[in-house]
Amino acid sequence: MSSPHLKAIIFDVGGVVLHSPFIAIAEYESEKGLPKDYLNVSMTSRGPDGAWQKFERGELPLFTFYEEFGRDLSDTGNCNKWYMEFCTRKKIECPTLPVTLDIDGRELFGRMMRQSTAYDDHILRAIRRIRATGKFLIIALTNNYSKHITDQPSSTLLTAGQPPMRVPDSELRFLGREDGATFHLRALFDDFCDSSELGMRKPEPEFYLLACSRNGIRPGEAVFLDDIGMNLKAARSLGMETIHVPIGGTLNAVKQLEGKLGIDLTSNLDYDSSTTSAKL
Repeated sequence: MSSPHLKAIIFDVGGVVLHSPFIAIAEYESEKGLPKDYLNVSMTSRGPDGAWQKFERGELPLFTFYEEFGRDLSDTGNCNKWYMEFCTRKKIECPTLPVTLDIDGRELFGRMMRQSTAYDDHILRAIRRIRATGKFLIIALTNNYSKHITDQPSSTLLTAGQPPMRVPDSELRFLGREDGATFHLRALFDDFCDSSELGMRKPEPEFYLLACSRNGIRPGEAVFLDDIGMNLKAARSLGMETIHVPIGGTLNAVKQLEGKLGIDLTSNLDYDSSTTSAKL
């Protein structure tokens, strides 16, 4: 059923527009002999003061983040407790949990970023077709990291008075990120709301509201696509329509979007030149 009141489509980037970094996390968990979702639970359960959360708000330099990220995920005392609580919520049997862990924050983050350098064909095609109609705003709302913070003293938050220091090109290559690639990604959108630039992140309501206010829309006039449940829940609480995009489920998500917008986003898949796989 179409939603004629919609004025904007808001896309998450990693896991929606680009391939999901959670694939790399799952592979890393398997290599370490960890239960499924152990590291994901550890990352999200630490709250706003976790290294991951501070990094996405632009509060930590890259190399300090590597250290703190690895330390957070190696904290089996807390991580095991959070995972047991997760199993209880999911009503699943808790497997054997690690006694000790040594997570390499740089290695894991590098794998995650390199995994998410390829565009999803179905989403990319949808964005191009939506753009061709000229009827809707196309907005990115992404938890991201800055390429302009590095090598500050360990455990020191960045402040407004500190000049930004660029991440070395060699490290950007390790992360699979290049300047031209970022330009082309941002060019897909009318607005690109980046957590590391705006100092807030999903699922903080203020982040969604800022994306709406700076584009002159109300939350109820937007549909939001994301791969993470808590991010979608926050959007719905503000009045947005939402579409869940699970790993491997982008075509179905685009079909749902197609129904809401009342425009063709999926026909002639075999003949649409935009389906050619592309990378950042």
